[in-house]
Formats: sequence, structure tokens, C-alpha cells
Amino acid sequence: MDGWQRTVVLALSLGLIAGLATETNAEASRVDGLAAWQRVYAVLTHARCVNCHTATSYPEQGDDRHPHLFNVVRGLQGHGVPALTCAACHQRANADGTGVPGAPGWQLAPLSMKWQDRNDSILPSSAVCRAVTDRSKNHNLDGAGLLKHHEEEPLVLWAFQPGRRADGSARSTPPVTHDEFVAATRIWVDAGMPCPKP
Repeated sequence: MDGWQRTVVLALSLGLIAGLATETNAEASRVDGLAAWQRVYAVLTHARCVNCHTATSYPEQGDDRHPHLFNVVRGLQGHGVPALTCAACHQRANADGTGVPGAPGWQLAPLSMKWQDRNDSILPSSAVCRAVTDRSKNHNLDGAGLLKHHEEEPLVLWAFQPGRRADGSARSTPPVTHDEFVAATRIWVDAGMPCPKP
């Protein structure tokens, strides 16, 4: 083998090694992204979130996700119905003295962002991931938009500081802190927002 042939073989070998390294890094990134997604999913399907991300015509309450008291219903825009809108009771902050939770923009999530089925069972991770990443359903949010939503949206922030029930006991919070939730979202977004297989 003369000099130019060795050069060609070396170049091909280096290209192959670089290609394998890129594939390995991409697969590692996907694995990290899927692991991060599972942390995100654990938050999204906690009662603090799924009570408003329902497939029902009404919001749910409590860790047992029972129907909202007083026959509250979704209404056309997810804000309740005239004379019984969400804002009639839910103010811009928690009212711990009465046990009524609150945050700016209190409302139900659109049905396109439901994370349970009509039988009140939580949707699988793959289905929630597909809904979250479908820009035709999620208000056209790309990865950066989803990250910002998880960082700043008042209703998301509320889930991590949900106040007290009428009896004075603290409401449960998601299984990770808000900072951990945002960090997991960032890892997932940076990995290309991979979704688990159905």
C-alpha cells in the first residue's frame, strides 16, 4: 500500500469513527431525553396538573381527582359558564383561609391537552408526549416555547405552590421541585423532545 492509499484508508477510518461517535452521542442524548421526559410526565400527570388537563366536561379536585364541587362545568372556552366562571371563585392567588386555590388565568386546559381518557385513566407516557409536542394542539409551541411555558406559566408555577385546603392541610405537590422539572424539560428539549414508543 503506497502513501496515497494509506491516506485514503486513514481518512475513511477516521470518518467511520467520527460517524460511530456521532451515532453513539445521538443515542445517548435520546436515552437522556427519554429519561428526562419521564420526570416531566410524572409532573404533568400529578393531580395538581391533571385535575385541569381532563377529558371531562368538568374540572377535578383533590388527589383522588373527584368531580369539582357545585357542578362546575368546563364551558365553551374552559372558563366555566356564565354566573359560575372559574374567576368567580379562583382569584389571582391562593386563599388559604377558605381553601380556594388561585393563580392568574385560572381555567381548564383545552381538550387537545387532555392527559386522561374519558374513563378518568391517565394516558400513557407516549400519548401525553405526542400531545405535548404536537404544535397543532399545544398553541404552536416549539421546544423553546414549551420550556418557557414550564418555567413561567402562572398555572404551572401554582402546581408547585398549591396552598392549603379548607381544613388547613397542605395540598400535595408534584414528585419533583419546579427547578428539577424545568431542568428535566431542558434536557428533553435539548435531546430533540423524544417520545417513548406506544
